[in-house]
Amino acid sequence: MTIDTQTAATGPHTAAPEEQDNRLTGRARLVLFVLCAAQFMVALDFSVLNVALPVLGKDLGLSPSALQWAITAFALPSGGFLLLFGRIADLYGRKKLFLTGLVLFGAASLLATLAWDPASFLTGRALQGLGAAVIVPTGMSLLTTTFPEGPLRDKALGISGTLLSLGFTIGMVLGGVMTDTLGWRSTMGLLAVAAVTVLCLAPRLLPESRTPERPRLDVPGAVTVTGGLLALIYGLSTAAERGFDGTDVRVALVAGTALLAAFVVVESKAAEPLVSLPMLKRRTVAWGNIGGLVTFSMMSVVIFVLTLYLQETLHLSSFVTGLVFGVQGAASVVAGSYAPRVIGRFGARRTLVGALLGQGAFTAALLAVGPDSGALIATVAVSVASMFHLGAIISYGIIVTSGVPDEEQGLATGLVTTTQQVGLTIGIPLLGVLATTRTSLFDGVRTVLAIDAGLLIVAALLVAVGIGRRKG
Repeated sequence: MTIDTQTAATGPHTAAPEEQDNRLTGRARLVLFVLCAAQFMVALDFSVLNVALPVLGKDLGLSPSALQWAITAFALPSGGFLLLFGRIADLYGRKKLFLTGLVLFGAASLLATLAWDPASFLTGRALQGLGAAVIVPTGMSLLTTTFPEGPLRDKALGISGTLLSLGFTIGMVLGGVMTDTLGWRSTMGLLAVAAVTVLCLAPRLLPESRTPERPRLDVPGAVTVTGGLLALIYGLSTAAERGFDGTDVRVALVAGTALLAAFVVVESKAAEPLVSLPMLKRRTVAWGNIGGLVTFSMMSVVIFVLTLYLQETLHLSSFVTGLVFGVQGAASVVAGSYAPRVIGRFGARRTLVGALLGQGAFTAALLAVGPDSGALIATVAVSVASMFHLGAIISYGIIVTSGVPDEEQGLATGLVTTTQQVGLTIGIPLLGVLATTRTSLFDGVRTVLAIDAGLLIVAALLVAVGIGRRKG
């Protein structure tokens, strides 16, 4: 796969020798830096605020029960609008929409930094989420249409995946340090500065690309899938805080499921569908995304319950807990540098299956921790599990986007990023609640870890059979 003719004039892959020796030119590195910086910024936003919530609540007057909305207000639009904006970018220009998303994200971060009451802060968070929903799929589709399929794209996706995982981890560490030293507003201010920095570099470096035709936007499909994802994410995010007993949670989950079912029906009859059902019928797309969903959701659960274990059971400080996840982040960087080589040797399919098995095995190793000690075991096991997790992220992204024409790359990457966002959202409410509702937190953590490991191993076997014996 190569970039389209509109991209070729300005993109980094204009010289044949670069494709032959699979090395990135200086300009290609700059393009990759801009795209990865944007992805890193969004990943940072997912976690940087977590440890600041108690301080933030007292400052703005948010009650403890309302603190979840600081996270949910971002998660709702960031997950709900991904597919829609991925398709709009295909039709009207990926670079144009990417820049628009950066402007929106930066302005929203500034609003959240300067927030004077709960309403203004939550408005800023919601607009941040909307900006993220624009940046993530457009950035990914710019990456896959700029770097041709093969070793160059594998390398680019490897770097992007590493920074995505690292951004989430660093956010947890950085959020605590910045909140303690500069206050919670500095976490939002950092995101505003990051958005402005990327925005200054992107216009001159990034190529524009879009589909050659201009089909009509599938409005019924957009309404049903966006509404379904919004309802589903709201229900699961709220359940993480209050459980599944609330009427609003049940209504949201039923409505979300119904809307997503309606979306499938709408797409099967639409002349110009938002999602090509034949694409979803491809084994690589369907099973690749299932693998991605499982690796993201299960790792988010491990981080959640491990944080509880370290702080509530072992009574470690927030700083020491942050160091544990700092080691995990360093391990992810190492894995990201080697993952493309592993994929090049064994293929993306085998790598995905092996990575899911490895993540499951080292998640199971966490069961060796005890009620009085186990910080070292936890650090080593979660770090190695994260290395396999990183391999799964990169390999499933390659599997899903390989063989997809440029005019559908926004759709394919929209599916990839939707899988990421939904995976990050559903894991904790589905499993994490088991840890917090048991009489003994330690027993609850062990139960969750055992289920987590089992699901990963089952998913690995299903993906191996589902994708079948294909090259890569």
